[in-house]
Amino acid sequence: MEVIVPFSTDRPKSRLSSVLAPEERVAFARAMLDDVLDAVAAAGGEPRVLATDAVDLDRPVTVDDRPLTDAVNGALDTRLGADDESDGPHEPTAVVMADLALATPATLDRLFAAGRDADVAVAPGRGGGTNAFVASHPEFRVDYHGASYLDHREIAAAVGAAFETVDSHRLGTDVDEPADLAEVLIHGEGRAATWLREAGFALDASEGRVSVVRE
Repeated sequence: MEVIVPFSTDRPKSRLSSVLAPEERVAFARAMLDDVLDAVAAAGGEPRVLATDAVDLDRPVTVDDRPLTDAVNGALDTRLGADDESDGPHEPTAVVMADLALATPATLDRLFAAGRDADVAVAPGRGGGTNAFVASHPEFRVDYHGASYLDHREIAAAVGAAFETVDSHRLGTDVDEPADLAEVLIHGEGRAATWLREAGFALDASEGRVSVVRE
């Protein structure tokens, strides 16, 4: 299964600017991307990075500087195009965000399996976003604005696509805010967690709720 991994090279992870300098955000975003690509490959997927600009990787890269919704829909047009005259079923295509630092081969394998059984399988993020999905229905397209999980469920229903929700803490945790770094330190097993520790971040439970501090 081909797995598209969108990645922004332009000011990545800007909402972490209060705790990471610009060059650190670039390095941390790359560590998370590498973790996701490794997990996808270990789960049997064929990762392809959909980047806003050129990026040096040993994986296939497609450059598309359009907004996320347009870029992903362009990829779906190519792979699932509704104008395709083929009578056979379309091979499922997955889209997995590059900041899912907790993703593991096992969680991705569960997503891929759901996507083989349903026309559209979505792993929602906290707050109603869409962190990952698999689609094979030729008319399914995305809209990443707002509570996109709900929008994608409605889009699937409108085109008659069988829909399945994949409830996963690991796939549901995208790393955008400083508070999210605690999740990486607690549950992360790859480069992103190592990068944070080497940069001096540690867990702090002195005020009850676990947070992170930089030593």
